[in-house]
Amino acid sequence: MSLKKRYLKSKPVCKVTFRVPREVAKGAGAISIVGEFNDWQPGVTPMKSLKSGEFTATVDLAAGREYQFRYLIDGDTWENDGNADKYVRTCFGDSDNSVVIV
Repeated sequence: MSLKKRYLKSKPVCKVTFRVPREVAKGAGAISIVGEFNDWQPGVTPMKSLKSGEFTATVDLAAGREYQFRYLIDGDTWENDGNADKYVRTCFGDSDNSVVIV
């Protein structure tokens, strides 16, 4: 998994490209990014399936903030990003969320 950040010079926005590799996707039909930037709503930020078996999506995030997120695979499996900037315990206390800092 990876996060690629590109800051815009014209406004305080960072374009973050999220990528889930084929090895993690394991033939998934659909993967979504679910997090603070979309009110934790599954399906709001679907990732595009590539011919390589990877999934990718680019999200515009306001700079100067941290955002918690996770990947939702086929609507029932949650995955963290192995290259997240950091991890924080969920409010449920049973797992961690990935964090991207922009």
